[in-house]
Amino acid sequence: MTAADVIAALALPADTRVDQRVPKKLLVENGAPTAADKRQINDGIEELLWVAALKPANIGVPVFRNDSREYLEIAVLMLTLRSGAKSSRLTELVHRAIPYPVFLIQTLPEGLGLSLSHLRWSQGQSGETVLDGPLVTVAMDSAAPATDDFLASLRVASQPRQHLHALYQGWIERCEAYSAARLSGQFTPATDAGAAERRRAALAEHGRLAREITALRAQAARETQLNRQVELNLEVKRRESRLAALAADF
Repeated sequence: MTAADVIAALALPADTRVDQRVPKKLLVENGAPTAADKRQINDGIEELLWVAALKPANIGVPVFRNDSREYLEIAVLMLTLRSGAKSSRLTELVHRAIPYPVFLIQTLPEGLGLSLSHLRWSQGQSGETVLDGPLVTVAMDSAAPATDDFLASLRVASQPRQHLHALYQGWIERCEAYSAARLSGQFTPATDAGAAERRRAALAEHGRLAREITALRAQAARETQLNRQVELNLEVKRRESRLAALAADF
């Protein structure tokens, strides 16, 4: 699977296509708060391509405005990283540097990924935007049973059309459904906002428990006292049981 497969799955209207390379200089000037970030951009990014700009005029979906944010367009970008790049940090920097919500397709040394994040107005700098919450990320797996259904769900024309915020949220919820499907084996988009929120909470809890299990196993491997090893392994079993119980919310 390649980035081109994801772009094809989006079924972007011809009028939306931009297909222009974004100079790394723009990222350095607009999205690199530290010297280390500047080095990461210059050393870690092979190419950043602006694939498409989705606007009311070319997709027929209205803008969105409220006190927290203004969505005039949605950007589809393709990021290609070099070996050794800090992918998570560079992905975040790209989202921060672009003043529109971004559907980011990432070609990484370890595979293909997607990321999205809502934006809101900065409370400290008038006219500036900041990320509204953590990035929503997924690692693509061509062998996963749910991948074909997930790709089929990404068509621009299949997303909510009330306004650009709703369209972008539709993509976020499909990414969350795919993350859940990687655990449950079944891709099932949320039917309403409440179901999406329950799934979001379950995914966050699953991630937290998985990290705790990893830490407990490492602690147990280092432990020299048998009784303490037993206690740590029991804690692992308890968390694994809670992980299994979360499947009902996926």
